Amino acid sequence: MKIGILGTGNLAATLGRAWVSAGHSIVITGRNPGHAMAAAEEIGAAAVAVGPRDLANLADIVVVAVSWDGLESALMLVGGPEGALAGKTVVDCTNPIDYATGRLLPASGSAAEAAARVAAGANVIKALHLFAGTSWPFTGERDAAPVVAICGDDPDALSLAGALIGDIGGHTAVLGGLDAARQAEETAGFVMRVVAAGANPRLAVPDVDPSLLRAGPRRSDTASPPQPAAVN
Repeated sequence: MKIGILGTGNLAATLGRAWVSAGHSIVITGRNPGHAMAAAEEIGAAAVAVGPRDLANLADIVVVAVSWDGLESALMLVGGPEGALAGKTVVDCTNPIDYATGRLLPASGSAAEAAARVAAGANVIKALHLFAGTSWPFTGERDAAPVVAICGDDPDALSLAGALIGDIGGHTAVLGGLDAARQAEETAGFVMRVVAAGANPRLAVPDVDPSLLRAGPRRSDTASPPQPAAVN
């Protein structure tokens, strides 16, 4: 698959290398052509820098890896408001939080919903914002693979994003429609606050095995059925 990456920073380059190692090719762009060329060189021979207006036509899927304050302008750069991304799956990796405090910056809604408003007709998926780029590719035991929470409104787009995440070693958990993105984005702020408090965020949430919940209560945990009253 040809993956288009909008953004030229560390996350963009690291995800690009991970997907290339899984057999995909990359087209990458950004505001600065020199930075795009440098990122393509860092990713390797299967990556090429392209002009912003060429990204949508060349890519099968677009991954947005930019800062929150640059999200709208980046999508405008590739023709989002004019419908250049219409019908395409667009994966938003933006972390719209104040890195000093963990506070979510949008007063309402989410970065992913903002992306959907600018990228007219695109099938936006929120994903890959919680794990640092260095997490990928994951090459450990499958049972220990990172779980990437994703959300979006289009089933095919969710499947496509999930397949790409699987290609770099992750599992996915679909949280729901794009209206779940704000909660997913707030989680990044929560993680930062826990780390700032000197604790490991992995230990700040319950360890729950969903298979045990699906199995229902054990027989010993259930109340005994009522016994018939004695007859005199």
